[in-house]
Amino acid sequence: MSLAIWWIRRDLRLTDNTALHAALSDHELIAPVYILDPALLKSGRNADGTHGPRIAWMLDGLRALDTDLRAIGSRLIVRHGQPRTELPALAKQIGAAAVYFNRDYSPYALKRDSEMHTLLEGVGIAAHDFKDLVVHEATETLSQAGQPFSVYSPYRKAWNALPKPSLYPAPQHLHTPETIDSMAIPTAADFGMEAAAQPITEASEAAARKNLAEFMAAPIYDYADNRNSPALDGSSIMSPYLRWGMISPRTAFDAAQHALSTAPNKDACDGVDKWIGELVWREFYYQVLARNPHVTRGAFRPMYDALQYENGQDVPALLTAWQTGQTGYPIVDAAMRQMNATGWMHNRCRMLTASFLCKDLLIDWKIGERYFMQRLLDGDLACNNGGWQWTAGVGTDAAPYFRVFNPATQAVKFDPDGAYVRRWLPELRNVPNQYIHEPHTMPDDVQQAAGCIVGRDYPAPLVDHSVQRDRVLKLFDAVRAANP
Repeated sequence: MSLAIWWIRRDLRLTDNTALHAALSDHELIAPVYILDPALLKSGRNADGTHGPRIAWMLDGLRALDTDLRAIGSRLIVRHGQPRTELPALAKQIGAAAVYFNRDYSPYALKRDSEMHTLLEGVGIAAHDFKDLVVHEATETLSQAGQPFSVYSPYRKAWNALPKPSLYPAPQHLHTPETIDSMAIPTAADFGMEAAAQPITEASEAAARKNLAEFMAAPIYDYADNRNSPALDGSSIMSPYLRWGMISPRTAFDAAQHALSTAPNKDACDGVDKWIGELVWREFYYQVLARNPHVTRGAFRPMYDALQYENGQDVPALLTAWQTGQTGYPIVDAAMRQMNATGWMHNRCRMLTASFLCKDLLIDWKIGERYFMQRLLDGDLACNNGGWQWTAGVGTDAAPYFRVFNPATQAVKFDPDGAYVRRWLPELRNVPNQYIHEPHTMPDDVQQAAGCIVGRDYPAPLVDHSVQRDRVLKLFDAVRAANP
């Protein structure tokens, strides 16, 4: 009987898995293999050397996948080491005829997979890779002139126009030889990892499908109105599942299309359309990364690498205040504390916190990008990098450099009664609504009555937003003047 390896990377699921479906079509025996790559484990480390919650959450996902595999007669084969060494050795050891895997698009992944093709085929083992991480790859979404898009709107138009692939069912049974050795799936403690203190949700394909179904049942119809309000449960929170492939983007899109077909009115249709738009943003950033690998090292628009962020001597103190939610700007602090506690942050708050770091504190956006990758369960190179570059004003948007979010006015607009702020900043719980987003403006007697003395119970603002806005615009003006 013919044996193939299903090399699992960012596809921790059985349903609608392109590589798995192809392997089952060609072979009777399947060995599901996950290799704990030291390079990728290192990427999840915090500055102090400890591992962040994303890796621990991924390990939970591996355990869930192993449980699902055992339910259909199989199991997860786990190795630890360099894939270029471990995979060919395992394939030769077990007599595998071929290796099947789904493509990834980071510079590291592209180099790794290209080497793997050469190594496997050099020893007579076929290597097959497939589109799975996205609905449409960069080679599919091109302009009429055959060029990649650097602006979202025309990209989405081209993405919408393409036919969508069908879904593959989960296998009912998987035959895996019992003689293949596997190490135990490590726990977070085995790697000295830090798990999220309050995980937002369970790491499994079943939880992904449950989350998606519950969101599609009703909340998606209000998404256009609720998506910018962090105090509301208006988000699907599907990003961690998409990041690790616990659900496919095709499944997510298909569910949204069904919701659209049953939408009760135009406003509900708008909600679905906005949510689909977020799926397309994800793929937009994937094609930007695939086409422009230099974004992992600097700005999409290289002239902005010359920005002279005025870090000065205060960087460690300013950065620590931002990381720990002690900036004196409640919406920023609440968002950072939410991320540190749960491994997730509302998208509107991601923009606000990112803008505050690089345009108020004048700290290089790449420092914030790295911190988000350490702390987020959905930390994804393409989306995290794209989002930070967009907010920092150095990315794909045509003229975003002058967009500087005012955290106080944004908070008034999107968290008007301070419910989100109070949830994450208990020291502000009794502050009246009129001062909740600018507690430093409270009169002394109000501070006393609220039990919140600014400078003691909650910090005064680190910087003056209006002053910093002028400063950052001058930094951009200097770069643009030097690059007319």
